[in-house]
Amino acid sequence: MTYIALIDYEMGNLQSVTKALEYVGAELRTVRTVAEAENASALVLPGVGNFGDGIKHLSEKKFLDFIRDWTTHNRPFLGICLGMQMLLDSSEEAPGVSGLQIFRGAVRRFPENTLKVPHIGWNTLTLSTSAPMFAGLPLAPFFYFVHSYYVTPENPKLSAATTDYILPFTSAICHGNVWATQFHPEKSQENGLTILRNFVHMTQNPIS
Repeated sequence: MTYIALIDYEMGNLQSVTKALEYVGAELRTVRTVAEAENASALVLPGVGNFGDGIKHLSEKKFLDFIRDWTTHNRPFLGICLGMQMLLDSSEEAPGVSGLQIFRGAVRRFPENTLKVPHIGWNTLTLSTSAPMFAGLPLAPFFYFVHSYYVTPENPKLSAATTDYILPFTSAICHGNVWATQFHPEKSQENGLTILRNFVHMTQNPIS
């Protein structure tokens, strides 16, 4: 039986992600080692907290090269929040720490503004592509955010959705079977469940 591997590297709210994925029909296993993830049909990398700590924990558990190889081969992958940010080269949150470097670009902190940082709460997406991750969503769907940093991919075609808070920023990436969201689909009610349901469907019918 195929399964989706949810990576536990001590940096994510696994309970809410687990409940949401199982609700939409995922056969899910929480994995703490590369060996436990090798036979999965898809990977999910959640995450909250510091960029540098996230990379450190993934490194200690030997997941860095595994994730790079997985995504390079366009295997189904979903990164959530910090799990999205770590796909890029670097972050202002942890100067000198290299990210997974799967996508060229950097993670930057929101500039000082009259709006509060971190960006917490519901906000809309402007969908910039017809990516399969958005199938079934309404126009300008609402999602739940909690973050002080945002990704700036060098390739604008990677940006599948943008959101406006202080400035417009990339809130979702879609590149083949590799998906990532700055927002938390597991906390975003029906819209979030729709994206997770689309991900589960994609794992069963990946883009070749």
